[in-house]
Amino acid sequence: MTKARPGLDKNLSNVIDELNETPVNSHHAQQIQQDKNDRRHQDSLNHDKTTDLTHPHS
Repeated sequence: MTKARPGLDKNLSNVIDELNETPVNSHHAQQIQQDKNDRRHQDSLNHDKTTDLTHPHS
C-alpha cells in the first residue's frame, strides 16, 4: 500500500499502483485481471440507478 500523498486520493493511488503491477507468470496475470474485473463489476453495481416503473399506489 502507498502512503497518503498530500492532495491525492489514497484509494485512487492504490488502484493505480495495482494496475501498474507487472505479472510474474500466467497465474499472477490471471489474478490481476480478475481483480480488475471485480473492481469494474463493483463500480457498475455502485452506479446502477434502475428505476422501478411500477407505481407503488396502483
